[in-house]
Amino acid sequence: MKLEHVLVVDDDPLSREFLAEAVRELGHSVEAFGEPRAALERLRQRPFDLLITDLRMPDMDGLELLRAAAEVAPGMPGVLVTAHGTIRSAVEAMQLGAVDFLMKPVAPEALELVLGRIARTARLEAENAYLRAERTGDAPQLVARSRAMLETLEAAGRVAASKGTVLITGESGTGKERVAQFIHDSSPRREQAFIRVNCAALSEQLLESELFGHERGAFTGAHRRREGRFELADGGTLLLDEIGEISPALQVKLLRVLEEEEFERVGGSQTLQVDVRIIAATNRDLPTEVAAGRFREDLYYRLHVLPVHIAPLRGRTDDIAPLAEHFARHYARLNGARPVSFSPDALARLASWSWPGNVRELENVVQRAVVLTGGGTLQPADLSFGSSPGTDDMAATEDALDRAVAKLGDLLANRKLADIEREAILATLEETGGNKTEAARRLGVTARTLSNKFRQWRAAGLLD
Repeated sequence: MKLEHVLVVDDDPLSREFLAEAVRELGHSVEAFGEPRAALERLRQRPFDLLITDLRMPDMDGLELLRAAAEVAPGMPGVLVTAHGTIRSAVEAMQLGAVDFLMKPVAPEALELVLGRIARTARLEAENAYLRAERTGDAPQLVARSRAMLETLEAAGRVAASKGTVLITGESGTGKERVAQFIHDSSPRREQAFIRVNCAALSEQLLESELFGHERGAFTGAHRRREGRFELADGGTLLLDEIGEISPALQVKLLRVLEEEEFERVGGSQTLQVDVRIIAATNRDLPTEVAAGRFREDLYYRLHVLPVHIAPLRGRTDDIAPLAEHFARHYARLNGARPVSFSPDALARLASWSWPGNVRELENVVQRAVVLTGGGTLQPADLSFGSSPGTDDMAATEDALDRAVAKLGDLLANRKLADIEREAILATLEETGGNKTEAARRLGVTARTLSNKFRQWRAAGLLD
């Protein structure tokens, strides 16, 4: 198992570059910083699997960095690099989360042993989490306290071991993609790719190319051969989100892949065979769509082999408080805000809402509150909702907006414009399911402008 993201901190440029390059040669992704505070800021922006830090550094030494990192990313292991190791510093480092020491000059063989040991430990912990999830119906990516959601995860755990096609149904925003990820992570294919496609985000031609790939010259703009999502998911799992939106012509081609496990790229004649586990998700009532002639009956039965249904959030109110607390922790860390808690009145307010947008709406409400308040104990007035049948919702929304406006100037004054721009672009891209063309349209820029932004961010180490 690889450590996907390793953070290296050393104020000595030569030592830092040597260590970073050695980590890369072992097959791990790495980001290196010479200034501990800059590394902490990066840690607030994204998760890392391991921190490797020098002990002796000006302004903030390695022990102080480990202490600060433990507050930002609890549970992240650390490795201390030093030429001046002492028993006292070793004991303190272990208390702060360090799992090993490396003595300078660092030998590549010693580094390989340490990283291999940490990677094996991480893999065992992940496998134990999967086993616990299968037994209890819980998972790291999901929050489940209600009987309805626990039953959903129990069903998902049962179907995970099979290769059979899974159909996940539920209203928009209930968490279908997260349940699909849980099924993949609990399956024998968990070490292989998990590929997502939002079938509603693309036109028929683009979706066909996205799924099956295309040959050079297959259509205008096809300047080179491109592998489709089925090829990329070979050996793993392919999530077809919003499956009820695909056209009748594509339904026929999808049916063939499900029945024969083979297809041709757009514009190609070579038949390709794949071993892909299909998980489909929809918020539509597919039997109704079949009766209306909009969805093929044979495809429906091919998809409806192992059904999993997710109840709307209004039907599982026991999940609301733990979900809100989960999102509050996540966005407080992401935005560098103070720790967040909810007053009893705020929790009661959340529990009384009808949640037409389900978990996605709850996440948006909490994210907005964390960003606009900067953290602390959230009150009902901090929670801004959309339209609702409640009589006091408009007043609560207006109150929240007044508080937000009062705090927004101070909040933005402490944020760099480039950071706000990057977050806005990444959030829009996530909303469009990774479709850069649609994201560019919503942002009012060209797709080329977005591509240039991503190139700049990668060069600056802000993206993988």
